[in-house]
Amino acid sequence: MIRIGGVLVSPGEGGVYGERMIDGYRVWDPYRSKFAAYALLGGERDLAPEMRVLYLGAANGTTVSHVADYVEVVYAVEFAPRPMQDLIEVCRHRRNIVPIMADAGRPELYAGIVEEADLLYQDVAQPDQVAIALRNVPLLRPGGTLMLMLKTRSVDVRLSPQDVADEAVRALEEGGMRVAEVLWLEPYHRDHAAIVCEAIK
Repeated sequence: MIRIGGVLVSPGEGGVYGERMIDGYRVWDPYRSKFAAYALLGGERDLAPEMRVLYLGAANGTTVSHVADYVEVVYAVEFAPRPMQDLIEVCRHRRNIVPIMADAGRPELYAGIVEEADLLYQDVAQPDQVAIALRNVPLLRPGGTLMLMLKTRSVDVRLSPQDVADEAVRALEEGGMRVAEVLWLEPYHRDHAAIVCEAIK
């Protein structure tokens, strides 16, 4: 991904959410995007032009729009009607985003319209975040990558964030994933961890 003077940027048309521009590139704010935080904190996974991305928890399309600047297509799944309205507006300016209004926990509802994904990116703040991710893994291509942005406080506030992350790693491994990387997203996102996995096939 592109950096200008240490600032993460993306190469698409600006004006999506009032983001700053540098030399014609959009500034990708790590405080507004967990993917940007992951990249700036040294995350090992990159985006490539030929990638197909299945994005769960698209919200209003802020991060989706930056990802779309880098990849071939983004299948953006969002359940809530109000954010979906904003996401559809983002899609008017980025033809490589496919908005899908559906429950990410029920991938059978959209499996028929999604191409095999190179990257499954999940940012769904639910107690069953890991289970939702595993239900969507069959939509990954062999050797594809799962990036789970784990919001530990949404899983169990009684446990420490580290304990929640450790349990998530165990569950992912039991679900047939090889965990390659766990990266905490402080100072940008408190009690969030990016868990990067590959399917064992």
